[in-house]
Amino acid sequence: MSAVTTEAPGTAGAPAGIRARRSSFVHDLTTIAGRALRAAPREPEAIVPALVIPLFFFMVNTGALQDLAEQGGVVPDFKAFQLPVAILFAVTGVSRAPALVTDIQNGYFDRLLLTPVRRLALLLGLMVADFALVIALAIPVVLLGFVVGVTFATGPAGILVFLLLAGCWGVAFNGFAYAIALKTGNPAAVNSSFVLFFPFLFLTTSFLPQEALTGWLATVADFNPVTYLLAGMRALVMDGWEAEPIAQGVAAIAGVGTVAILLSLVALRGRTRRS
Repeated sequence: MSAVTTEAPGTAGAPAGIRARRSSFVHDLTTIAGRALRAAPREPEAIVPALVIPLFFFMVNTGALQDLAEQGGVVPDFKAFQLPVAILFAVTGVSRAPALVTDIQNGYFDRLLLTPVRRLALLLGLMVADFALVIALAIPVVLLGFVVGVTFATGPAGILVFLLLAGCWGVAFNGFAYAIALKTGNPAAVNSSFVLFFPFLFLTTSFLPQEALTGWLATVADFNPVTYLLAGMRALVMDGWEAEPIAQGVAAIAGVGTVAILLSLVALRGRTRRS
């Protein structure tokens, strides 16, 4: 009687017991990120407002408040003071979380879970794509700053650090959107996650320096991480390489990112268990 051999799935014609080799984590990560980046240009409705709105507010705020702020001696260069605010408007809330919800609803995410792809890469790959997107959105805002006369006290290296801070903040804050997407699979819930950002941005030093704030707003701003992020970014633009505000800005990103990304990882674990 001849021996019966069993071939591994997907290896027809190969010796018995041979299985497809699992790809590396880096390969999984770049594959997920590449797919997300290729899809982004097909969704201009998610990208264009993120660029138009910050440019609009930058021009309106500087046009309305520049003379008042500079003549009163509150801010020596109001355009430079407002540039980090415009950047945060551009990069916050821009994520592939809505696309993730679509993948969950149409079953594509569940099919991915049937493959050997590493679960962590499913989330981190999207965040890598987000980092590239927010840097791409921040660059035109910086260029507008140059056009209207803003210069960086820290030079080209400071511009690079400025963009990196913006990109890292965008990714850190997006952890909340991914946590909501993975937990609910609801597009309306994900779209409303940007509302979380408004207290961060407006209850802070958006229009006046911290020492000019009074009352309850001054107290809230003291505990708002965006206050310290703005201070670090403004130092790069206006003051030079001041270690303390820049370090505090990095710490603010790390603090928010730790909470947001931890929530997204917990939601990912729950989603994979349910699927």
